[in-house]
Amino acid sequence: MKHTTYNTTAYADILTRLGGGIARYSVAAIFLAYGIFKFTEVEANAIAPLTENSPFLFWLNDVFGRQTGSNLIGIMEIIIAAMIAARSFSPIVSALGSLAAAGALTVTLSFLFSTPGLSPLSVDAGFLVKDLTLLGASLWAAGEALATVKVKAIAQHANA
Repeated sequence: MKHTTYNTTAYADILTRLGGGIARYSVAAIFLAYGIFKFTEVEANAIAPLTENSPFLFWLNDVFGRQTGSNLIGIMEIIIAAMIAARSFSPIVSALGSLAAAGALTVTLSFLFSTPGLSPLSVDAGFLVKDLTLLGASLWAAGEALATVKVKAIAQHANA
């Protein structure tokens, strides 16, 4: 019986790069889409109970009003999306955007504990729990981009 040998390392590398790209750019796409959606009245009203009870964002609607507060969150989400997507030409900007996404996702996950009447079994809670996966993808993307910056810095130093 003849045994076939496969180069699993090559397959692993391809799958790792493919999965990483999908993870990074899907986080960017989600931040872009929800950032744009924040400019609608429907979304501003939907997030108001979350932000108003947040230990981090409770002041936002009082200072800026419901729609402007939502718009400001939207602007930040769009900027974060653009920063994450900058990976191919600026890994450091992408890393910073990924870390900003991780911070934003940590805030949204806190809504699970700070929003009165939000049942852990509700659709809204399920919608927020998916942010845990996005948090993991954001942290991975930040680490991967930072590792690239370190490698480039070492190579530049060696060539100097």
